[in-house]
Amino acid sequence: MHLEPAQTAMVVVDMQNGFCHPDGSLYAPGSENVIEPIGDLLERAHGAGASVVYTRDVHPPEQFDDAYYYDEFEQWGEHVLEGSWEAEVVEELPVDDADHVVEKHTYDAFQRTELEGWLNARGIRDLVFCGTLANVCVLHSAGSAGLRDFRPILLEDCIGAIEDDHREYALEHAEWLFGEVETSDALEFA
Repeated sequence: MHLEPAQTAMVVVDMQNGFCHPDGSLYAPGSENVIEPIGDLLERAHGAGASVVYTRDVHPPEQFDDAYYYDEFEQWGEHVLEGSWEAEVVEELPVDDADHVVEKHTYDAFQRTELEGWLNARGIRDLVFCGTLANVCVLHSAGSAGLRDFRPILLEDCIGAIEDDHREYALEHAEWLFGEVETSDALEFA
């Protein structure tokens, strides 16, 4: 798969201590296991001149106090609280000065963020998704990208999950409905 660096962004979804580090409140070993392949991929992307976007799931402690229905703390317990160690990107994936960081407060990186405008302003059309969790934030962000007429490409060897079945479901669903599934070694920057 050949990608034009000028119109491509790597979207690194929620590779944060709370999900990827054994001391994190929502630690999933599958998330920790993709740190190294994501690091290799980012090195290639930076070298080719592709854009890199990191998403960070961040929740103010009071975010769901007046929620009518949507309450992630009820589903998952308190996690990645604003200003906490859990909310930081893992140290193995350092954010470069040229990278763009999107703080999101839901599963969807486009929901009430500046991401769509940032991508459009740069002429970016192809979004290569990696990160965690496959069937939660990766799936919802990639699906939202597809609905906005971006080309979502999900990298199966760079996406973490709680269970392998969750990852398989998310990838099959994405490929069937709105995107493409590839491996990181199949990507070439033209």
